Amino acid sequence: MAANGSEEALMWGVLWHLGYNMWSDRKTPEREQTHIDARDHLRFDEPLWADLLSAAVGEGLNTVVLDLGEGVRYESHPELAVEGSWSPERLHEELGRLREMGLEPLPKLNFSTAHDAWLGPYARAVSTPEYYAVCRDLIAEVIDLFDRPRLFHLGMDEETAQHQRYYSYAVIRQYDLWWHDLYYYIDQVERGGVRPWVWSDYVWHHPEAFYRNMPTSVLQSNWYYQDDFGPEASRAQAYADLEAHGFDQVPTGSNWATDANMGLTVEFCQKTIAPERLKGFLQTIWRPTLEPFREKHLEGVRQLGEAKRRFEAAAKE
Repeated sequence: MAANGSEEALMWGVLWHLGYNMWSDRKTPEREQTHIDARDHLRFDEPLWADLLSAAVGEGLNTVVLDLGEGVRYESHPELAVEGSWSPERLHEELGRLREMGLEPLPKLNFSTAHDAWLGPYARAVSTPEYYAVCRDLIAEVIDLFDRPRLFHLGMDEETAQHQRYYSYAVIRQYDLWWHDLYYYIDQVERGGVRPWVWSDYVWHHPEAFYRNMPTSVLQSNWYYQDDFGPEASRAQAYADLEAHGFDQVPTGSNWATDANMGLTVEFCQKTIAPERLKGFLQTIWRPTLEPFREKHLEGVRQLGEAKRRFEAAAKE
């Protein structure tokens, strides 16, 4: 149930990171954005976090998706922790504080091999019995920590060679193995009484397999961060394709590439997705929760708040 007590309330959420070891497993001095490199310590400024939550409430937002990664010293697998990782008790306490503020906290663990540096040694044991056991343990523990949330985001984006070209260790699941592992994660989430949620970009490259194999019970987040929503923008048009195939959606925008994207995403999807399948919107910043990125985070919050107001005004017309 949403934090405001209504199951029908649209999600107006922001994805923020507690852990940030979601990309390269090595230092990448050849890249401009070296914050994607994994670190041996937590990158999370609590004063900034407090300000971001206050800003979200001020803009009328109601959801925080928390990408956990290495940010928690899991009881089931404490070996995944880094210096500064939160205890489960600390996380559980913070989730209660979010709910008191009117924000529904939802968990995310990204099991894509392009984004699993946080899994430490198990990122190099993908699709083995040991790996499956670890994934099972973590999903169950997180569901418990979040007091059985409505939704659990499993990631599963960008599992390609191109997206791992800067990594020391690259692995890609394809064909039936990709689906086998996705079904495993889905099953573990559903066993906990929670609805699974994934990024939808697999559909960009494998539409026939996607629509043949993806259960409509899995909540979809297509993501598109540009400002062209014309008919030639195929990744934006995926919103319409998912709608045509009957999927529930939480369209996802970002200020990663342009400040106009979130507003355009909301405007386009309000016209494209049937109200009964439009479950809300998600803003993404794709920066660590660190002070140097304060303004980028706050801009993202303001952009979603403005898009929400325009959505609500249009709905009254």
